[in-house]
Amino acid sequence: MHFFDGHWGGMHFIWWIVWFILLIWIFFVPYDIPYQRAKKDDPFRILKKRFANGEISKEEYEESKKILKS
Repeated sequence: MHFFDGHWGGMHFIWWIVWFILLIWIFFVPYDIPYQRAKKDDPFRILKKRFANGEISKEEYEESKKILKS
């Protein structure tokens, strides 16, 4: 069985499968891009950072945490 007769565009059937898997891997496999992490900071993480840096007191932290949970 030959795949060079024009039915597969001059490529072996195996290469079509390899290209298909490669394209699926590139476009559909979820991955985390490092520079997007800053954009994905949720409010709890920001609140924890502010508390850890001493920008807000414990009372403000607890109050903000309650507000965010509701």
